[in-house]
Amino acid sequence: MRDSSSTRFIRFHLKTRHLVLLVELGRHASILHAAEAAGLTQPGASKLIGELEHALGVPLFERLPRGVVPTWYGQVLIRRAGAALAEMDAAHQEIMQGQAGFGGRVAIGSVRAAAATLLPQAIRLLKERNPRVQVAVASDTSQAMIEGLRAGELDIVIGRILDPGAAAELEFEPLADEPHSLIVRAGHPWLNRSDLGFEDLAQAPWILPLAGRLRDQLMALFIARGLPQPADVVETISLPLVMRLLADSDRVVALPLELVQSALDAGTLAVLPLDVDLRAGVYGIVTRKRHHLPPSAEAMLAALREAAGLTPPVHT
Repeated sequence: MRDSSSTRFIRFHLKTRHLVLLVELGRHASILHAAEAAGLTQPGASKLIGELEHALGVPLFERLPRGVVPTWYGQVLIRRAGAALAEMDAAHQEIMQGQAGFGGRVAIGSVRAAAATLLPQAIRLLKERNPRVQVAVASDTSQAMIEGLRAGELDIVIGRILDPGAAAELEFEPLADEPHSLIVRAGHPWLNRSDLGFEDLAQAPWILPLAGRLRDQLMALFIARGLPQPADVVETISLPLVMRLLADSDRVVALPLELVQSALDAGTLAVLPLDVDLRAGVYGIVTRKRHHLPPSAEAMLAALREAAGLTPPVHT
């Protein structure tokens, strides 16, 4: 049952322009710029923020000389405002789809291994049945994509839930783990070495992912052996850039084999003869609980499950 104070806040204090302003404040961190983006004056935007803070009894933003920074309360409200507006946008899309016949758009985020294997199969299935559905695919870290899902910017994510605080809001259908191997260019001088060890890897030039679970695991392998962490590092998750860097140097990168299988088959890349037992963790299909997807996203979700051999979860 909804708390009566929440009901009063929603019915008597909250207006659409509050939601729009909150989303723009999350994007711009400036009352002036957020007001312009929301079609408001700066005094009008300040008044709306004051109304929300008075109704909730908590500070939503910290005022600084060069802008505003959301407090924890402000961050919660910004994220929920984005999700609320996304719901109304989904309602509009669903109505338009109902009028014009099945079509619409679905936004999906995916980790790289699934984007190279599962996702193309699912898109093919979707397009065979619903060619008018537009598919927008984003690739980022799981954390960033989950935040996009929670804010309503994405309909579906194939990734990992790394924040326990977000788990209660999300449905997770596990798909697979993601073991990584050490990948180098064909002809790399270490490929024929039988005595390759972590001492060599510590001195190697590396391509590393951004901060996160996989990088932490990799660095822990050096720390556990009393070795320095690699100093010559390029940070990126861009696969085209990774491929170019590998081709032009003796750099080492940890990747799932599925991601570079075509290059391995073609003989342009190779796997170093050292088992590092790196696993990024189980990824899966992530959606928001108690959120009704529009038909286009439901069709994408069904195609993903079919391509992965999953059956829909049963809710009791």
